[in-house]
Amino acid sequence: DICEQLLAAEQSTYHNTLLALRGFCSLHAQNHHGALQDFQRVIEHDSPHPNSCIKALCGRGLIRISGGSNYLTALDYITACQLKLEETIFTIKSYVPWNQRGLLLKVLQEEGQMMLQKKRYPGGSSVSFQKKQTGLCTFLTLKSRDAPGVFQLASLLVELDSSDEASRILCADALYQMGRGEEAHRLLALALSRNPQRAPVLARLALLQLKRGFVYDGNQLLKRVIRTGDSSCLLPILDIFQDEDRKLLQSHCRWRALAILKGKQEAAAIKEAIAHLSFAILAAGGYAEDCLLTRARCYGRLGQMKTAIFDFNAILKEDPRNVQALSGRGFVHLALRQQKEAVQDLISALKVEAGAVIPAILSLKPEAQGLVTGWLLQHSRAALTELVATKDPPREETLGELLTMAKALTKICKAAQHHIFYTDVLMANGEHQEALKHLQEAFGHCPAEDFARARLAVLQLQSRSVAEAAAPLSALARRDEKDLAFLLNFVDTKRQQHLAQAAAQEGKVLMRGHHYEKALGYLSLAVLASRGSPRHLRRRAACLMHLKQYERARKDMEKVIQGHGCNSPKTRAGDRCCQGFLLLALAEEEAAVQHYVEALQLDEPLALGTITDCPGRETVTKTFHRVALNNFEKQRYEEAWKITDYGLKIDNKSTELQRLRARLKREASSCSIH
Repeated sequence: DICEQLLAAEQSTYHNTLLALRGFCSLHAQNHHGALQDFQRVIEHDSPHPNSCIKALCGRGLIRISGGSNYLTALDYITACQLKLEETIFTIKSYVPWNQRGLLLKVLQEEGQMMLQKKRYPGGSSVSFQKKQTGLCTFLTLKSRDAPGVFQLASLLVELDSSDEASRILCADALYQMGRGEEAHRLLALALSRNPQRAPVLARLALLQLKRGFVYDGNQLLKRVIRTGDSSCLLPILDIFQDEDRKLLQSHCRWRALAILKGKQEAAAIKEAIAHLSFAILAAGGYAEDCLLTRARCYGRLGQMKTAIFDFNAILKEDPRNVQALSGRGFVHLALRQQKEAVQDLISALKVEAGAVIPAILSLKPEAQGLVTGWLLQHSRAALTELVATKDPPREETLGELLTMAKALTKICKAAQHHIFYTDVLMANGEHQEALKHLQEAFGHCPAEDFARARLAVLQLQSRSVAEAAAPLSALARRDEKDLAFLLNFVDTKRQQHLAQAAAQEGKVLMRGHHYEKALGYLSLAVLASRGSPRHLRRRAACLMHLKQYERARKDMEKVIQGHGCNSPKTRAGDRCCQGFLLLALAEEEAAVQHYVEALQLDEPLALGTITDCPGRETVTKTFHRVALNNFEKQRYEEAWKITDYGLKIDNKSTELQRLRARLKREASSCSIH
């Protein structure tokens, strides 16, 4: 009321002062709208009074905090400080209540820091207020992010609370950006004397010491930062540092990390190197390829595999074809025994630059090398097998990748299987002369290895007889039928038919001479070359029976029976009897009985004759009795009757089967089951 009475008087003396006082009165009374009008009138006056303007700016700044305009609040207080720092301090102490002063100081600190970090209005270097160009308004066209303004704001904060460390750090940051490094150093040194373990202070001092050329002091300060465990303190600082100083910090930390790694390889030294590399990466803006690679390897040495993968991923996100990152991540997956991921990364790396990856693989321990080559060969062999089996024209990209893998494997390890694989890839690519040349260079003109001899036979098939080629191929059949099946894909259909005939004939001769093991190889070749001909399957099953390999023989006969179509009943009955015998040998009595029953249904005289010859009527009859009795006990009377009936056809004098049939008749006397 007093202010309003004085303002209503005709004399205009102290008009701005009275408006500022009334504005604060309205502000304390929570009348923000009225307060803002008074403050604006003072600020926009044609002949502003400095002290009144300072009060008005401070008051308007408080109102802007409540409206969420913290940045504009900071601008008001910077302007007030530039007008008269002492008066601004007096105004805050006199007019800002204690319960609002803490919030005000915090807001000013944060906004000042963001101005230095250039996080306000990145599109320009200054902010202009579009107001009437009268009075103080021209002064408000302020370079808000300039360090001098922030320095004055920080000086205000220090005067208001000399014990507040954040304000001193803000003051030092502003001095640094103003090029007054020595003053910033003295201010930070004073702050450090009060709190020797304060990471933000230590980090700033370290940079200033490096900038001054005091490398030893800079190293010691960085070590102290590392010991605090607060490397995140660098993040806000790096936004304040100049580009040349960030590069200086990056190169120094990288150099220091490499120097540490050249010395001791203890866990503590590796951890210190990781910390320096982390500083270098932060100084580079979060991405430094060489530092990320080195740090990832360090994490790998410490067994922190997932963290190592994170660093490799960061590199590959920027450069998906980075060979060192691909191979490094592949080795980490290798250590974790993650086969699929390891193979994928190493193949990608080999495709980009095999010359850089092969030495890296060779630098691994023998056990790890063996694991890598084994996985690569397994993956590549599966891809080649699938490619050849499809019969479609192979894609150049796929064959090119397989050739790269094959060449790399032969350089990493000169194992026979690697040379074999390289030969196969060349054959798949249609380079038969190159394949022959490589095979002879690796194994000689007369190789002793069965896998090599078989490939030589296929490559020379046009210049030698089919019978000559059958011998090495049959030897391979005894060792690895899958590999032989793969190899036959490179032989045309006509030659495969000739191979099957020659192999079957030789197998037949060998069986007559009781050389069953050797005969088995030829018969297997005949089966594969004829694409599973029933005739050759029956003959191989017979050979396997002589070798007592009943399970394999059973599988062959199962394929024969599955192919029954237009075969005569006599042929089918004979196959069923053969399968029945094999199932008896494998103690699968119920299945054996079913096959014998079907044989009797197809051709009873033939089935009875076959049973008589092998395994004998008595043996089969006892089997029929046991299976029928089992069905009887499980109350499957119809099935029991059927088996009993066919069993009596084999031996109608079997007393056991006759008794069982009598029991079945008595059990089912009330109903007909026949």
